[in-house]
Amino acid sequence: MNVSERSTSAQVQVAITAFLALFSIVGLALYGLPLYYDFMVKEFGWSRTQVTSGNALSKLVIGPLFGFIAGWVVDKFGPRRLMMAGILMAGVAVIGLGGMSALWMFYLFYLFNAVGYVCGGPLPNQVLLSRWFDKARGKAMGFAYLGIGVGGALVPLLSNRLTTEFGWRGSLRILGVLMIVLALPMAYFIKDSPRGMVEKQNEATVAPMGSVFRSRAFYLLALGSMCSIGAVGGTNQHLKLFLSLDQHYEQGEAAKIISLVLTFSIIGRLLMGWLSDYLPKKYVMLLIYLLVASAIPLLFFASQPGVMYVFAAVFGLGLGGEYLIIPLIAAELFGVKVLGRLMGVVLTADGVAEAACPMLIGYLRDRSASYQTGFITLIVIALIGAVAVASLPRARVAPVAEASSVAAD
Repeated sequence: MNVSERSTSAQVQVAITAFLALFSIVGLALYGLPLYYDFMVKEFGWSRTQVTSGNALSKLVIGPLFGFIAGWVVDKFGPRRLMMAGILMAGVAVIGLGGMSALWMFYLFYLFNAVGYVCGGPLPNQVLLSRWFDKARGKAMGFAYLGIGVGGALVPLLSNRLTTEFGWRGSLRILGVLMIVLALPMAYFIKDSPRGMVEKQNEATVAPMGSVFRSRAFYLLALGSMCSIGAVGGTNQHLKLFLSLDQHYEQGEAAKIISLVLTFSIIGRLLMGWLSDYLPKKYVMLLIYLLVASAIPLLFFASQPGVMYVFAAVFGLGLGGEYLIIPLIAAELFGVKVLGRLMGVVLTADGVAEAACPMLIGYLRDRSASYQTGFITLIVIALIGAVAVASLPRARVAPVAEASSVAAD
């Protein structure tokens, strides 16, 4: 018997809310802020290391401090209030970056933006969608994560137009306001869970995590996720530098390839979300990780005509499925009762990998004056992630207390 009431209209509202939250916090902010780095270099005389260190520093500091706490809050009190706080903080941080005048202010607002990302980004949205969807969970997650691809594809055009009209500072302020206006009202009106599930949660304490941390599958999932996210982050953050400075691509051509990556990531999100509803999620996850690992070697042939377009297609498909598949397989293995805290730990580890790998690849490039060693390192990291995923079990491994009626759709 299904005790949780999941009406179609409520599910649509939840899916749209997650789409807009990810569109704003990840698509507009995470992909959009690097578009303003050159203006900061010109106006303040900052180095490229300084302007690119904000994201890395914030993830290394905020992730370990707040990741598990945010996950506990989601499991205990629900994702809605945390999402609202995160959306507001991320938007205010972007507005603040538009008014800063010193490096300490730059770091302060970037740290504030990182807290907003943890509280309002993938973590609470993954839990929200997992609570509201069961049989169609993959498609719902795929639709919500389209927000990242659509936001990432639109923000270069939007920021360029706004900067032309209002300057880079005004553009950032408008972008921050837009984030809040788009995402906050929808988050205000949703419910944390279907009614039946709320009643069950009110009757029970927070499910224990001990069995999860004693499970071999947890460490395989964390390792695989860290390796793949690190490989993706290391490739993404150096792609423009590699194409423009090492391969001497024209700015327009480099932008076209990067845009194509994001376009294929949209297709990848839909495709992998659909596949995860019909195939074992472990195999879908393995496919995604192998796509990433197989795309990176194509960079060695970037000077050959057409190769980078093949890279954009293969890497974009893998990039699209990257983030959405992790909570799907985590929910399948361990259940939704512990999903908030579990993803808090996993996303914290992912944030460290995403911050450390690009810096490592940059260091290897500076030492050798070539990306060859760095790309080989990324391939090895991606393959380690694929091996970890291949070693995951298919069935649930942690006996977490969870009513079977909640898992039914």
